[in-house]
Amino acid sequence: MGGWYRFGYITAFIIGKTLFAFKVVHRERIIETGGAILAMNHESYLDPPLAGIACHRELFYLARKTLLQWPILGPILPKMNVIPVDQDRADMSALKTVIKHVRAGKATVIFPEGARTLDGNLQPAQPGLGLVIAKTLAPVVPMRIFGAHKAFPRDGKPRPFTPITLVVGEPMFFTKDDLTGGGRELYQRLSERVMERIAAIQYEQP
Repeated sequence: MGGWYRFGYITAFIIGKTLFAFKVVHRERIIETGGAILAMNHESYLDPPLAGIACHRELFYLARKTLLQWPILGPILPKMNVIPVDQDRADMSALKTVIKHVRAGKATVIFPEGARTLDGNLQPAQPGLGLVIAKTLAPVVPMRIFGAHKAFPRDGKPRPFTPITLVVGEPMFFTKDDLTGGGRELYQRLSERVMERIAAIQYEQP
């Protein structure tokens, strides 16, 4: 891990454990070597760093480019493996960067829903994840976070001492036989398959 990434990892670990009693269920299912995609629902700003401390390897993250305009933190984010994405359009350059990293044997976190949920409920999948799957055939680890929306809702303030749990599902493997058809319809179908697996993950949050 690079210096800034390690700093972010340690900071997220301390905050996650002390303020949100963060825990991971079925951590052993995370793929720790080779190209891989961690696909996760998106409830909060807390999701990316908590996904990062759920595994032992470095991850790459897609984040809206406006975050890089934040004072102090913004210029540091690219050093923490953040890939800026323009959410106002289909940002192919960001997805191409993700594909390059996955093909090189690295791992990335992708939120199939795209943006954070407003009400805590799962949202429809977007085709971006499916595009990355089609171009890499990398294994996908479905993960579902519980409690993050309550801890830090999109339109609210952080609520410390709200427990957050990340549950890891069984990895999904794809072959060329899964790539029937093509284009956006194929990418959407692949994304929806993963989103269905995320939705199937259940956990009773204390």
